[in-house]
Amino acid sequence: MQKVSTFAKGDTIQGYYMLKSITLKTSNANNRYFDLTIADQTGEVNAKIWDTDMVSDIEMVDGMLVKIKGLVNDWQGQLQVKVERIRRVNVADKVRIEDFVPSAPYSSEEMMSDIRNYANLIKDKDIHQITSTLLDENNEKLKHYPAAMKNHHSIRGGLLYHITTMLKLAKRVLEVYDHLNPDLLYAGVILHDLAKIQEMDANDLGIVSSYTSEGMLLGHIIQGIKDIERVGSHINADREIIVLLQHMILSHHYEPEFGSPKRPMIPEGEILHYLDMMDARMFDMNKALEPLNPGEFSDKIWLLNNRQMYRPTK
Repeated sequence: MQKVSTFAKGDTIQGYYMLKSITLKTSNANNRYFDLTIADQTGEVNAKIWDTDMVSDIEMVDGMLVKIKGLVNDWQGQLQVKVERIRRVNVADKVRIEDFVPSAPYSSEEMMSDIRNYANLIKDKDIHQITSTLLDENNEKLKHYPAAMKNHHSIRGGLLYHITTMLKLAKRVLEVYDHLNPDLLYAGVILHDLAKIQEMDANDLGIVSSYTSEGMLLGHIIQGIKDIERVGSHINADREIIVLLQHMILSHHYEPEFGSPKRPMIPEGEILHYLDMMDARMFDMNKALEPLNPGEFSDKIWLLNNRQMYRPTK
């Protein structure tokens, strides 16, 4: 399959692509046509379906995967694909969504299994049940949800990836600081951003369309605290356990301007904050470095306090 980034004028392309956007328009000659943006992981390009009868039996929606045959033209200095044939992908095509949108480097099934294994290490029955219940409630959406709309881990499966990486870091920290409570730390890592699933509307491609009303008005920290209260009360969990888990969530952003009215008051909360920051920073830095050649600097990155990242030559 020819990648979008390699398209050139005069090419006849055939392959699988994602319809990033679809709009039915009317030409100056009063003929209806479809204006498309087709994409893969390497880029996107405009496309046109001039014969609307071609897709009369296809319900086209944003984000769907299709097989396309078309001719690459040049229109006002920009490449444009004239679609000659198009159909939905089917099971026999063996097409993976991860090949069309930025995605976590591991499968959702593998990452979910890792998280479940860490959850099973939690010995306190109340902490274990609260954590497992909330994982169960969010199981399906966790498979594709990003960790943010635009910031760190804003990729398909990004929330799972963020949690699993932090759990691996937490395991190493516990080897050094053996006075920490592993149950609180593992639960805090798993639960700290879980309510982002309620905060954002995301489709199966892991693309966030908007924040929810509750997400805008409350945010994932307050939503997460409410979830712990709801589940903890339902199972009649020890009151201090509920409050400690809520404090972990409440304080993990550390500063009031970032949503945390309390700084951590237990060591597990302090560690949770720095694990979260470390993983977010490493993701953003790696993303900035990835396209650079040795000896090059990145553009200024707002998320990193307008720093420019440098890729060393050695």
